[in-house]
Amino acid sequence: MSVNATQSISYVILTSKPGQYRTEPIGKLAPAETWDYVYCGRHLATFVIAALYGDARIRVTNEAEGGEVNDMPTRFLEKFSDRDEAFAALQILVGTRDQDALLRPGVTAVAR
Repeated sequence: MSVNATQSISYVILTSKPGQYRTEPIGKLAPAETWDYVYCGRHLATFVIAALYGDARIRVTNEAEGGEVNDMPTRFLEKFSDRDEAFAALQILVGTRDQDALLRPGVTAVAR
């Protein structure tokens, strides 16, 4: 990821649900870390905290019948000022206070 001094970086959360859909970054969006959401022992979703540093889109691929692909602008995603703020929002989203809910480090994607 190459960022100049005048560029602002924010962070977004991408979500994929196995067997339903997956999201992929396009453009100036660099995956920083990956988290698997496990509830009652079942892997329900994968979340990627990604650094947004310019024009980018999200490719959403339907993994069910049809396999439609849509590219979505990042303006529809909530933005966070840093990685810690994004991770805190992710913890609230999945309800990690519930002992059956677990965020576990996943395989982190490599930025292209």
